[in-house]
Amino acid sequence: MGVQRNTHRRASGAIALLGAVALAVGCSSSSSGGSSGAAGGVPTSNLPVLHKIGKGEGQLNLIAWEGYLQPQWVNPFEKQTGCMVNAKYAGSSDAMVSLMKNGGAGQYDMVSSSGDADLRIIYAGDARPVNMSLIPSWKNFFPAFQSPAFNTVSGVHYGVSLQWGPNVLMYSTKAFPVAPTSWSAIYSPKNKGQITIPDNPIQIADAALYLKTQNPKLGITDPYELTQPQFQAAVSLLASQRPLVKKYWALASQEISEFKNGDATIGAGWPYQVSALKATSFPVGSVVPVQGATGWADTWMLAAKAPHPNCAYLWMRYISTPQVQAEQAVSYGETPDNMLACAYMDKIQKGSCAEYHANAPASYLKSISLWKTPVATCDNGKPDCAPYSQWVTAWDTQVK
Repeated sequence: MGVQRNTHRRASGAIALLGAVALAVGCSSSSSGGSSGAAGGVPTSNLPVLHKIGKGEGQLNLIAWEGYLQPQWVNPFEKQTGCMVNAKYAGSSDAMVSLMKNGGAGQYDMVSSSGDADLRIIYAGDARPVNMSLIPSWKNFFPAFQSPAFNTVSGVHYGVSLQWGPNVLMYSTKAFPVAPTSWSAIYSPKNKGQITIPDNPIQIADAALYLKTQNPKLGITDPYELTQPQFQAAVSLLASQRPLVKKYWALASQEISEFKNGDATIGAGWPYQVSALKATSFPVGSVVPVQGATGWADTWMLAAKAPHPNCAYLWMRYISTPQVQAEQAVSYGETPDNMLACAYMDKIQKGSCAEYHANAPASYLKSISLWKTPVATCDNGKPDCAPYSQWVTAWDTQVK
């Protein structure tokens, strides 16, 4: 598997529906066009889909989060199909959206995008419809992830759901023998110079989630739907956090290094970093704090100009099976979409099914505020919310 590491990173059925209409208005295809009768306003909705998977083309170029293309499941796929996986790791959803421009530019086949990127990619015309009948294991997905609004528009699928999970508070158990229980730990001057934070504008939602309970007078109900006063309160909190931060990390490997080197002892991260550190016997713990957590629901999305479509379908079919979903879930520390993965998880690591809530995803899902793209139109229909472009500007000019 070829690997490049030179770029930045990282619901229910309704989770990403909020901005669908707003995103569609004024969007033009950056790739393959489409007719005026495009389903749901998606420029590529009428592109033909495969009706039979042919012989693999020998290559598969994937844009992915770190930890999503591990040898234990990539190598068997390559041997089974002859499709050699070439990985391009991205450090943020924005980077993934950028790499997928012009339908992947004829270079990339798929992207493991999250809910804050999916609809941007779809409505830009950079994703291609997928024939789900060629992916048998899809029928064994939990209902919430079979045709979710973050990757399915007007009944047309643009990829296959993968896994989901929380953004956790991770900490050195040496520095914190008593586990922290609140996100307040990453805003506390007591931990100055020891904190790591994702270099990502969507982090504003994490601050908003904290303020939702910390300052109820703000009236925050959804950390991705923020009125201007709510938005400024979250940005101000992050700006005040800036002197406390040791590093804003772009790649998971950077946060892992910060902890290993002793430069950081607490921070916002993913289960992947925790698993990777534990694998080296590093004393690390993690928790979903009392305020809850933000999180992601990821999709392997097919590029509009995928150069290796047969290998792409072979990958979607493979990665959706319960055995492979179980491997990734245990490795990364997330929850699989295939409801049959639970038993395989426990064979790999005893108790992991319950640990990662694969046996009760519906209830667990309610505690996680999954990523979605902030748009100006609030859920009440009023144009009072801060759009994502404002989040990016604030992150670059006020926070960092």
